Amino acid sequence: MKRTEIFKEIDGLITTYCEGCFLHFHFKKEFSKSYAHKFCINQCTVGQKLQEKGKILINNQK
Repeated sequence: MKRTEIFKEIDGLITTYCEGCFLHFHFKKEFSKSYAHKFCINQCTVGQKLQEKGKILINNQK
């Protein structure tokens, strides 16, 4: 898979699911920005998909 295709997939995920996310907004408001960020990375299914895409990018560089 080409890098540009992976970047398009990442952009699509962020645009579709992350921009305006209610959970991120709620956690940021109730707890903190770092708490919301940690939630997105560790518990959100979209965050997990983004991590998978990132790993593919890293492995393609080697």
